[in-house]
Amino acid sequence: MARGWESKSVEAQLEEAERARETAKRPVLSPELIERQQRRESLSLLRSRLLDQLQKAHSDVQRQRLNQTLAELDTQLAALA
Repeated sequence: MARGWESKSVEAQLEEAERARETAKRPVLSPELIERQQRRESLSLLRSRLLDQLQKAHSDVQRQRLNQTLAELDTQLAALA
């Protein structure tokens, strides 16, 4: 039984070492860069949803509003790039 406990302990230590190596490989991002990246991802997701809505739009007025919103999003995304 003690032998099984030791092998589990060694396995846990190896897993922890691997996690530490992976964490060390990641670049350290400043809070501003993290916020900017999250904002870009959020805008990209919103843009995808708007494109989906545009494909399903029935009226010209709705299409026009969606196109205007897409243009605004594209401007915001370009500013974040």
